[in-house]
Amino acid sequence: MIKVYPVVLTPVETGYVVTVPDLDINTQGNDLADAIYMARDAIGLWGISEEDDGRAIPEPSAEEPVHGPQELISWVDIDFARYRKAHDMTTMRINVSVPKYLKVLGDEAGVNFSQELQERLKEKLC
Repeated sequence: MIKVYPVVLTPVETGYVVTVPDLDINTQGNDLADAIYMARDAIGLWGISEEDDGRAIPEPSAEEPVHGPQELISWVDIDFARYRKAHDMTTMRINVSVPKYLKVLGDEAGVNFSQELQERLKEKLC
């Protein structure tokens, strides 16, 4: 389920400070796009950490938060289930078959088969 949280973007010399009032968290970004990206990441990480600790994630406010005249308001969407899947770094052991000559050549070259497979899958799928 997608939730949409209001965020306050405060311009600073090096970009923006982002405040998520509903969750009482902050982050920052080098520019507006980076600030929104970092806000989504902070909200996602905070939310799945809360779930992991057995706490409920608060519902987002429907109204604009209080902000100063130089501050911007944006709304950031997050799907916590999708965020969890995309950032779950738990490893799983899988069995992969390759021709013997590739295994021999790879071993001789010092190839880390697991790392190579992960990198190719990321290129193909992400």
